[in-house]
Amino acid sequence: MQTLTAENLTKTYGEKMLFDHISFFIKEGARIGLIGTNGAGKTTLLNALTGNDTFDQGDITTPKQYRIGYLQQVPQLPQELTIMQAIFTGDNPLFKVIAAYERALAALSVAGDDPKAQAAYSKAEAAMNQGDAWNVDTQIKTILSQLKLTDLDQPISELSGGQQKRVGLAQVLIESPDLLILDEPTNHLDFASIAWLEDYLASYKGALLVVTHDRYFLDRVTNQIYELAFGQLATYTGNFEDYLQQSAVAAEQASEQAAKQEKLYKKELDWMHAGAKARSTKQQARINRFNDLKTQVNKGIEQAAAVDIDLGQQRLGKQVLELKQASLSFHQHPIIKDFDLMVQNHARLGITGENGAGKSTFLNVLAGRLPLDSGIITLGETVRLGYYTQMTEQLDPDKRVISYLQEVGEAVTGRNGSVVSVTQLLEQFLFPRFMHGTLIRKLSGGEQRRLYLLKILMQQPNVLLLDEPTNDLDISTLTVLENYLANFNGAVITVSHDRYFLDQVADDLLIFNGDAQVDRFTGDLSDYLAQQQQPAAKATVVTQPTVPAESVTKAKTKLTYNEQKEWATIETDIDQLEQQLAAVQTAMQTNGADYGKLAEQQREVEQLNQQIEDKMQRWDYLSQYAEA
Repeated sequence: MQTLTAENLTKTYGEKMLFDHISFFIKEGARIGLIGTNGAGKTTLLNALTGNDTFDQGDITTPKQYRIGYLQQVPQLPQELTIMQAIFTGDNPLFKVIAAYERALAALSVAGDDPKAQAAYSKAEAAMNQGDAWNVDTQIKTILSQLKLTDLDQPISELSGGQQKRVGLAQVLIESPDLLILDEPTNHLDFASIAWLEDYLASYKGALLVVTHDRYFLDRVTNQIYELAFGQLATYTGNFEDYLQQSAVAAEQASEQAAKQEKLYKKELDWMHAGAKARSTKQQARINRFNDLKTQVNKGIEQAAAVDIDLGQQRLGKQVLELKQASLSFHQHPIIKDFDLMVQNHARLGITGENGAGKSTFLNVLAGRLPLDSGIITLGETVRLGYYTQMTEQLDPDKRVISYLQEVGEAVTGRNGSVVSVTQLLEQFLFPRFMHGTLIRKLSGGEQRRLYLLKILMQQPNVLLLDEPTNDLDISTLTVLENYLANFNGAVITVSHDRYFLDQVADDLLIFNGDAQVDRFTGDLSDYLAQQQQPAAKATVVTQPTVPAESVTKAKTKLTYNEQKEWATIETDIDQLEQQLAAVQTAMQTNGADYGKLAEQQREVEQLNQQIEDKMQRWDYLSQYAEA
């Protein structure tokens, strides 16, 4: 079995311990989700595993010819190459075979009578046959199509950041490595592409290690969760939903242990204050234990606890924002046309849809940063906008974290009129006290985005515009933000592709389909996506051939000959299926650590359950006529 083993990995960044002697292994078929707050060291760990970064101590061992495919948050692609050329720079031995075949085919199409071109083509074709590269060639085209990459001759330099991310994703998927590492793979993917990727990874033969903020994606593709926090790596069995349940129990146990330590510490502190007349060896051992206990208590329980941002806001009147007969084009692409919209003071509006359809441009119009081509936009007199854009404002790298927020104020007013200090706000937003004096240049990109968001919220807006907030924020921060928005007494307009986040924060949706086509929907995004699939199912039913009136037979009263044969064995068939199901379930209990085998057995259980259900329905139908 192909297994990567990491032992005692240690890495520091400046004064910060990212991981401290952590050990783990990744077996063939593993499906691991790596989570942790921004700055915890997730990307650093991925870079260490792939050789793109060093670690201070520890060892990583793999079998010979073990291949790792790595999708970085920002893929490093040769800008001078075309999409297809960039794909073939990936680490798959068959890429060179396919590239040689494509060149030989192109040469033959130009000079079909040239003996050298014919010989080169025959040689390339033989190599394709020998390596069974035809299937890989088909797979390449399928993956590129599903990721909406159609113009394969387009240079990488002409692609947007989102398009380059999709090229990078296509490249590592096509490589089919032993270990597939994906850092935020769902960024810049539409819902159809995400659904396809989930299905693709479900049948992937190698191991998977993924970092993502997409909680639905984690639920559907992982069977283990690794949590990196405060230099330590905790492991959980199951998907993200299972992790939430297990981590809640662990947090409760840790809290109880902390309370016991605090009680013992106070008792030992009294003994220390009392002072002993003589210090014996036994007493010195007790002093040593006291010092160890003091260190543990002072350090506290390091965990990302659930917090509530206590911020007040300015009063918001009934009139918030209104568009009348609004039209807008950007670079000759129509975004809205004769569009009407009224946003009321407690609106929760989600904006989603096709990439490049103009969602962020539309948000810039609402923020007053872009004018309409025609129409009227009206903003209420009491509106105080807070706009979280995709691009963070320029942060002074030599400024300290707390000083950056003090530009807004030393304190703000809480929801109940209380005074909330900058220090308290930082802690509420997952910046522990030891980070308050850290220079901004020492923060990770995600930590800088979190700090930028907190500064916007400190200004106490009553209308929030959020442009793809989930792209750079970790799950813990998103949970804090979702809790804040649930209690936010104002309007929220969010552009996002994150299904879970939109389900949490949006009650109404605008779906931008491109070419100024905008759908409206009241309800959750999950309801909308489910509804979108219903017409296809109905269309299938409609296209079923109808039975001509003259071919309708008399009402059925007894079993046909073939049905009688089926009825004679159906109960035995059901019994055998149930025995197979019991055997697989027993085997699963003995393979608890073999996640690849468990995944196969779980699929087998699902198939057997479906077969049993089908047989039972068939038995129910046949029994009506067997007893007649």
